[in-house]
Amino acid sequence: MKLKPLADRVVLKQNAAEEKTASGIFLTASAQEKPEIYEVVEVGPGGMVDGNEVKMIVSAGQNVLVGKYSGSKVKLDDQEYTIVRQSDILAIIE
Repeated sequence: MKLKPLADRVVLKQNAAEEKTASGIFLTASAQEKPEIYEVVEVGPGGMVDGNEVKMIVSAGQNVLVGKYSGSKVKLDDQEYTIVRQSDILAIIE
């Protein structure tokens, strides 16, 4: 199954949490901080949203920075995705 976002929405997949600290200590799953860095999986077509035209700037494969509580979590085929509006993306990581 594949997610196809509508309007200005973007489907993201969260990057893996760090399992080891810089000093070499391994962290348990509960102690690992999940990064706010996501990989863009799929991008909606843009278009008119709330009376304004939205041009999509992000594209699939890019890494982006998103706010901690942004978007909606969705689980599909044992994979967790986050769906956000393009305006919820804070930065593109190059």
